[in-house]
Amino acid sequence: MHTILICDDDKDIVSALDIYLSSEGYKTVKAYNGNEALRAVEQNEIHLILMDIMMPELDGIRATAKLREGSNVPIILLTAKSEDNDKILGLNIGADDYITKPFNPLEVIARVKSQLRRYTALGGAEKAPGLLSVGPISLDDGAKLVTVDGEPVSLTPIEYNILKLLMTHPGQVFSSAQIYEQVWNDPAYGSENTVAVHIRHLREKIEINPAEPRYLKVVWGLGYKMDKGGI
Repeated sequence: MHTILICDDDKDIVSALDIYLSSEGYKTVKAYNGNEALRAVEQNEIHLILMDIMMPELDGIRATAKLREGSNVPIILLTAKSEDNDKILGLNIGADDYITKPFNPLEVIARVKSQLRRYTALGGAEKAPGLLSVGPISLDDGAKLVTVDGEPVSLTPIEYNILKLLMTHPGQVFSSAQIYEQVWNDPAYGSENTVAVHIRHLREKIEINPAEPRYLKVVWGLGYKMDKGGI
């Protein structure tokens, strides 16, 4: 059984999410600010976090940043429509997705299931091993390990799956919509910014100079590719 941490200072929202998720068979842990969320992660085995952005004591952005210092557990931000800049900031520091309030319960369940499928697959020992290499970048799918010049790189599940997709098809251009549909397993409506943020974050981890990437390149107007030559 997967355990989901629900963190929001609005107790009615926490209660509603608890009802939705419990009806799907998930165990839930509740928190009402970022500090409580950090303690909950220390005290429980958490498989996914639903994190509000605007909270007292420690907001969702800073809590996500602290969590990413030692955990790759999927984080879905709960945001208001007016918090667009915070959405982008949250994705930049390691959140995997966001849901805008007021939300549809079916959307919440669908996004939770989608993130848990990727997280489970990322840690699954039953996967057949496979080694992919492009320049100094190596991806060992059996060990779920990415290295650059032999040094391990810590990626979130979303970053790992984007990199795996592009490295599996070196030189092939994937549009933002194609990347979103294959990695998120959701329709790609309005996906460009979400994909761009994760690509930017991935470049910061695998490129020597992210501003002038040699490997993970943009093809303007078309999408992204993993350049085999690195030039």
